[in-house]
Amino acid sequence: MAAPIKKLALVGPLPPPYGGMANQTKQLVQRLREDGIDVEIVQSNRAYWPSWIGKIPVIRAGFRLLPYLATLWQVTGRTPLIHIMANSGWSWHLFAAPAVWIASMRGCKVILNYRGGEAEAFFSRSFKWVSPTLNRCHQIIVPSLFLQKVFYRFGETAVVVPNPVDLGRFSFRHQRKQEAWPNLIICRNLEPIYGIPTALRAFALILQRYPTARLWIAGSGPQKGELEALAKQLGVAEKVVFTGRLPPERIVELYQQADILLNPSEVDNAPNCLLEAMAAGVPIVSTDAGGVTYLVEHEKTALLVSTGEFEAMAAAVLRILSEPALQESLKKQGMQYVQNHDWEVIREKLFNCYRAVL
Repeated sequence: MAAPIKKLALVGPLPPPYGGMANQTKQLVQRLREDGIDVEIVQSNRAYWPSWIGKIPVIRAGFRLLPYLATLWQVTGRTPLIHIMANSGWSWHLFAAPAVWIASMRGCKVILNYRGGEAEAFFSRSFKWVSPTLNRCHQIIVPSLFLQKVFYRFGETAVVVPNPVDLGRFSFRHQRKQEAWPNLIICRNLEPIYGIPTALRAFALILQRYPTARLWIAGSGPQKGELEALAKQLGVAEKVVFTGRLPPERIVELYQQADILLNPSEVDNAPNCLLEAMAAGVPIVSTDAGGVTYLVEHEKTALLVSTGEFEAMAAAVLRILSEPALQESLKKQGMQYVQNHDWEVIREKLFNCYRAVL
């Protein structure tokens, strides 16, 4: 499909640090450029300059925000379309909303790409402030039916354009030795909404049946000390590896050594880790938080449990490990489903949005 536009601006965070929206922004830039589009990036998380400013609260916000706004003004004056990656909370107020208003003032068409599982709570608190900005967007796109329904409940129309996955990166699994088996992985940040304590408590139960098991947690965040203390309290610290945030190539290696992915989140939308696990042929045990049930189906592409239910999570893991037929079925159906997230499929949906706006 031919690109409907030769040049556009893309606003969003870029890694490092590596995270869901930053990784998606980077991948989108790469894919659009491969399709011949001149993409001008406006990075919302640029490094502080000078670097020591980053250590001073409040003041540092101005040192990042003012250059960001100046860049937006310049870029929106020379591009016909701006694609804005947006999230809830302060990220919305400081980065997404100003981008929409500046683009509107400059006569630049706006596509708002809204993401994040906290949208409904954010809208409930702040919709009177959010709504005027949404009204200046020419189209709103979201990565899931879950978020589309949230927007609908607030009287807004959104088009679903799912997150793309680079299936080729996950298509080959190395043969590995089984000294540590099973290997469980979590690819979420260490924040309360992601429910890591639930997974640690579940892992303590799993170790009773499989004493050689290991749990790898790929993420960073404010809960690290608390989670390390909980691991010690549960007696599993020697079996848990906190890797920190990993770059994409290391994430691929982590999936290749994994036997099961755990997603213990308490708030969620359309987590990339579930798509990546399916692409890598790794069975999934997840909570049914937020939009998860719109992405995976219980007993078909994942086993789902209620949020906070660590005993149920442990039981689901043990069931997969003891039922080879179930394990293979989850792998097979997951790999079939994730084909819907290949760039060739997503590109058509995204380009149709660009055409509609232009």
